[in-house]
Amino acid sequence: MAHPKTSPILETAARLGLAPDDLFLFGGEMAKVDPAVLCRPRPRPGAPRLVLVSAITPTAAGEGKTTTSIGLVQALTRLGESACLSLREPSLGPVFGMKGGGTGGGKSEVVPADRINLHFTGDFHAITAAHNLLAAMVDNHVFQDNDLRIDPRRVLWKRVLDMNDRALRDVVIGLGGSKQGVPRETGFDITAASEVMAMLCLAEDEADLRTRIDRTLVAFTYDGEPVTAGRLKATGAMMALLRDALWPNLVRTTEGAPAFVHGGPFANIAHGCSSVIATRMALHLSDWAVTEAGFGFDLGAEKFFDIKLRTAGLDTAVVVLVATIRALKSHGGVKPADLGTPDPSAVVRGFPNMEKHLESVRQFCEVPVIALNLFPTDTEEEIAVVRRRAEELGVPCAASAHFARGGEGAVELARAVMANAERESRPFCPLYPLSAPAKEKIETVARKMYGAKSVYFTKDAERDLREVAKLGYGGLPVCMAKTQSSLSDDPRRRGRPEDFEITVEEVQVNAGAGFLVVLTGEIIRMPGLPKVSRAEEIDLASGRITGL
Repeated sequence: MAHPKTSPILETAARLGLAPDDLFLFGGEMAKVDPAVLCRPRPRPGAPRLVLVSAITPTAAGEGKTTTSIGLVQALTRLGESACLSLREPSLGPVFGMKGGGTGGGKSEVVPADRINLHFTGDFHAITAAHNLLAAMVDNHVFQDNDLRIDPRRVLWKRVLDMNDRALRDVVIGLGGSKQGVPRETGFDITAASEVMAMLCLAEDEADLRTRIDRTLVAFTYDGEPVTAGRLKATGAMMALLRDALWPNLVRTTEGAPAFVHGGPFANIAHGCSSVIATRMALHLSDWAVTEAGFGFDLGAEKFFDIKLRTAGLDTAVVVLVATIRALKSHGGVKPADLGTPDPSAVVRGFPNMEKHLESVRQFCEVPVIALNLFPTDTEEEIAVVRRRAEELGVPCAASAHFARGGEGAVELARAVMANAERESRPFCPLYPLSAPAKEKIETVARKMYGAKSVYFTKDAERDLREVAKLGYGGLPVCMAKTQSSLSDDPRRRGRPEDFEITVEEVQVNAGAGFLVVLTGEIIRMPGLPKVSRAEEIDLASGRITGL
């Protein structure tokens, strides 16, 4: 392949010791990196350090984990350190829905933001196609001779679409007569919740991804026997569709720091972490690998430890917990319209939420650093209140102005992270042993992460758990699907709820991904657009995308 002599992405790659032949270029600003570089000796001496960025329970605007992660890497680079990001890819659902883009912002952003937020390198489309190919092969098998005797009433594999579309949550397919297929009820999930997404993000390499797809549970026969993607002979074609998607994407930040942006499972309905391959690549090519886990610590970070790190055999050196004055006020009972009004007492009332997440970090034998993500409306008195409380708790706290000032504004945070990494550490402690019964794992997460008093299992959930045990999947970790807006399963309960019960509605087997999906409360796996969506603000003007 012929390469240009120079381009922004080639310069970024060179900072990591990557040669042009290691890359598949997408113009001058984006590239895919051949996973084969992981088979080469690490180009830098010493042991790399993995930094996890998580957050307190987020508000509707988010608390800035991505922006903080980017600012931190830029600050580490300013301090002369070798640092690299490993972030998730944005989904089109939030981009056009309520949240907007997922590339950071201000002077702490990954670029080109418009391309990353939209089609990027096509990974989401490849995952959507591979997932739906398997769905089509299931229905085609039933329509043809159905040699496997698949029971149409027990087909588990839905279709996916990378868009918020509530009208597709429950559908009937196969209508129109005998030549159109076998009618049955099914539905759509968003691509970020696809098990193919989870498998790609947890796979160690191509061979591991193949094994995961092979064992993916898609249906049951009339006799109650499991049917996998391997038995349907779908694995090879799915692997072909996912060939390029398995390669991590390399981009850069606004200050030129390298960033791998790869994989995009949501944390409220999936496991919420970027790919294992991208994280390994960031660790392999730099001294500091900074990654994030979606939503609050109770969701993304719990899965980061209990699923991703346990699967990959990795460990963290530092955990950063992002908090904002605005979020603390929200948890202290302040209405959204009044969050910009100075109110130190409301900040104090919001501390219990932050303190619960700090306790949760320690459940994994980790020592946290608080990153106070600053907003223009924050006052010195409010910032001082947070610093004093952190000092009382014995937790380092750094105010960070990375949005407004880029890496320069996050130097205090970078120094705190570096100092915390020098402490004597021990391997992280999983929240539960894999040998524990599935119900016990669920109860442990609910009690230790959320602070729940008890867990109620519906009749459907109890039936699912019996099926899990019967099929031999009881040794898998659990992936809790829960609202991100509260520690409880009720999004209206802010702060630190007490004496509440978590309701488990359903338990699904994701055999390929290697975990059990536990649906709680009113969680849904296909979001809908809000009354006024971000899509109304996005446009194309003279070839430039606006409104992102």
